Amino acid sequence: MSSELEKPKMMDYKRHMLVCVGPRCTEEGESEELFSMLAEKFKAAGIDNGEMRVKRTRTSCFATCKSGPIICVQPDGIWYYNVTEENLDRIIEQHLVGGLPVEDLIYHRGPECASA
Repeated sequence: MSSELEKPKMMDYKRHMLVCVGPRCTEEGESEELFSMLAEKFKAAGIDNGEMRVKRTRTSCFATCKSGPIICVQPDGIWYYNVTEENLDRIIEQHLVGGLPVEDLIYHRGPECASA
């Protein structure tokens, strides 16, 4: 019996936000709370669909377990720490909508961004 796998489908997106929800990143579940807010916050910012759409994904561990919650924005290669709800709002407005990373929250830049 031969069964063909159906090819997955995905909507186009401009950026992909990865949120670490691992237990060592935030012991009180703050990362999961932030992730849960994203759908509403993205919709309010107008980045939940269309050409500005930001895809969001939970990850279990980035292996940089300090000063969480931690998020990564791809393909920009920008890694943020201390992502409180207030800082998340700054990241959404300034980086995801405005295109300018929030410099004081960055702890690492990916290889393509290192010289930026």
